Amino acid sequence: MQKIQNLLIAGSKEKPISLDIFYKKSELLQPIIIFCHGFKGFKNWGHYDLVAEEFANRGFVFVKFNFSYNGTTLEQPTDFADLEAFGNNNFSIELEDTGLVIDYVEKNAQSYHADKNKIYLIGHSRGGGITILRTFEDKHVRKLVTWASVKDAHDFFIMQDIEQWKADGFISSLNARTQQKMPLYFQIYEDYIANKDRLDIMKAAANIDVPWLIVHGTNDEAVPFSYAEKLHQLNENSELFIVENGNHTFGGNHPWNENSLPADVKLVVSKTIDFFLKQ
Repeated sequence: MQKIQNLLIAGSKEKPISLDIFYKKSELLQPIIIFCHGFKGFKNWGHYDLVAEEFANRGFVFVKFNFSYNGTTLEQPTDFADLEAFGNNNFSIELEDTGLVIDYVEKNAQSYHADKNKIYLIGHSRGGGITILRTFEDKHVRKLVTWASVKDAHDFFIMQDIEQWKADGFISSLNARTQQKMPLYFQIYEDYIANKDRLDIMKAAANIDVPWLIVHGTNDEAVPFSYAEKLHQLNENSELFIVENGNHTFGGNHPWNENSLPADVKLVVSKTIDFFLKQ
């Protein structure tokens, strides 16, 4: 198993993107999977290394990365040590970052025994929304899998008092795991309004023309299962895989101190691999 960790490439707005690449040397070129984490997530969250190893062992080059403004740092990769960056993150930055990662792996595919013509995306939670948008506008993406995905960027704002947010300049979002009050600057809303058409996840979902697997747990406490049903309804070519009683992280948590994957994650990974291997 080859592991390249914390490889830095240029991000969309001055901050670097940190990549991990897991793969096995192979005479045959292997499909590339790029994994996009969710809101308050990061590439080293919980069991993600085990997930990367599972895909690499099954003949994929697995790339996971931190969005450049996700709030972690190179020195503290599993902590939200840069709350200023977190507060200045937005959907457009994450969309651009994903494009930069795709560009990097396509240009350097040969170094990782990878097939640049088989680039697949997996996105979890808000990262699912980003991968839907990226797949719609980026013809390099040949297959898509979303895990517990959001359905609409606007949902992020519907519970907020927009005028008060604008007046204060920020709101605080509590991280239940760390108890940090994490700032969200008003710029994320301004960016959404300025790029509303490009950030229309449901429009993108309706027009995706590559194979798409939608995975969601029925007991998701963060993103309702109905969102998966809505996305599936929007695209008749999508496939919906239901994880009965599955929660938002399919049984995973951070930190993850086990040597094996949670049962629901095993199920999701197995289904995802089968989907990617289908011709």
